[in-house]
Amino acid sequence: MGRISLLLADFVLSFMWVCSGVLLRVIVFKHLGFGHSPLAEVIKTTFSVANMFFFAFLVKISRGGAYNPLTVLADSITGNFNNFLYCVGARIPAQVVGSIVGVKFLIDTIPEVGQGPRLNVDIHQGALTEGLLTFAIVTISLGLATTIRENFFMKTWISSLTKLTLHILGSDLTGGCMNPASVMGWAYARGDHITKEHFFVYWLAPIEATILAVWTFKLLVQPAKEDNTTKKNKSD
Repeated sequence: MGRISLLLADFVLSFMWVCSGVLLRVIVFKHLGFGHSPLAEVIKTTFSVANMFFFAFLVKISRGGAYNPLTVLADSITGNFNNFLYCVGARIPAQVVGSIVGVKFLIDTIPEVGQGPRLNVDIHQGALTEGLLTFAIVTISLGLATTIRENFFMKTWISSLTKLTLHILGSDLTGGCMNPASVMGWAYARGDHITKEHFFVYWLAPIEATILAVWTFKLLVQPAKEDNTTKKNKSD
């Protein structure tokens, strides 16, 4: 896929992703009339899993499009330097712009959408929370990509449930976002996108956690995989 087409895919997917979460809540809690009952949470979770499958399919047919800067960063770390510069200098900004435009569209069309995720704890606890959540999801994603790469359904199923679980664990503290671009869209709309809280909690901590997860995975998992391959070749 050409680089311009990939940037367009990143923009569109980021726009759609930031809109989809809000639309799901509006549909379940308002239009379907379930309110905030336990049944509504079950239905919302079901819709959220279906939504993640839909976006996983979009990522597949777009041949690499992404809506999360951490996904792009994790892939670029293990690639060549030119690809790293392209991802950091072009793809991630495209995702941020897509999220900002998406939030602006939501606020203009559905004024009651709210203000997006907010930091409800101190900056250090928030950074630790987002860092741990990001480290967990990146590590699991790398493991799924290594072990069940060809099984689209199982990989997406495990990834979706993991993301939802981690999101719930962090929702009362930081929003459980694990997506700097989406948070940037809401922060830009509120006007607090250049604060140190936003930078440290939603950008620096997840980026550091992503780098640490990739390095840890390469250090612990890949050597073990190579040893197993060597032993198998010797036995043959």
